[in-house]
Amino acid sequence: MLKTILEGILIGIANIIPGVSGGTMMVALGIYDKLIESITHLFSRFKKSMRFLMPIFVGIAVAIVVFSRLFEFLIETYPIPTNLAFCGLILGSVPFITKHVKNKGFDLSMAIPCIVFFMIVIAMAVASGGADSQADMNLNFVNVILLFLIGIVAAATMVIPGVSGSMMLMTLGYYEPILSTVNLAVDSLVHFNLNSLLYCVGVFIPFGLGIVVGVFAIAKLIEWLFERFQTQTYWAIIGLLLASPIAILLNTDWSSFSIIQLMIGILTFAFGWFLSSKLGGE
Repeated sequence: MLKTILEGILIGIANIIPGVSGGTMMVALGIYDKLIESITHLFSRFKKSMRFLMPIFVGIAVAIVVFSRLFEFLIETYPIPTNLAFCGLILGSVPFITKHVKNKGFDLSMAIPCIVFFMIVIAMAVASGGADSQADMNLNFVNVILLFLIGIVAAATMVIPGVSGSMMLMTLGYYEPILSTVNLAVDSLVHFNLNSLLYCVGVFIPFGLGIVVGVFAIAKLIEWLFERFQTQTYWAIIGLLLASPIAILLNTDWSSFSIIQLMIGILTFAFGWFLSSKLGGE
């Protein structure tokens, strides 16, 4: 069980870093097929599935709580080098996906999903309003519904190899607010601040329900898509990945730009590319 919890922690760390795919980490650890099977057959093989899934979910939760504060600090204090590192992580994972479509040709049925998903990501980034626009986290009916839908999107992208759920949250403007809410929840528990804790619970309930729905829905959908439209599905993922660095740069705070920041950013980009390519190549 300890080994599975540690695997869950690695998956959690991957999911919290924009550009690093939790699904890719699952593949690298050799547990992706078993995890998808456990989710899709949860009710028919409940005890067996839960014995495998629970330690993983515990590890993911531990990683999110422990590392949320670090990444919130990096984005607020060093936005340019941090976001360029995320871009490197994303682009470094592209060869991991393209190897699945290598030597399979390229026609209109592959170009359409690639272009459509590319344009969807760019449109979402433009619609989000840029670096100064973060999601409204005030608890009202509309925002609760949005949190539920965002949870579905985040969960769906978290379990697809090569696609980063946290990158999608960043594109939609929810990455930093969710990190801040996780950190606020930890602080509220430590200081017994009931009002803040209740607010955090109000955010986590719809977001968490969305994640549960998204994980189960996408697991079934992944099985269906890869059985029938494997190559087209990979090209859709490639379109999403290629657009994601553009979306992140559009939403980066460039007010602190300097030559030194840019040079550091180039180094962090290269490091992100190297790290992602190594993870994806395992």
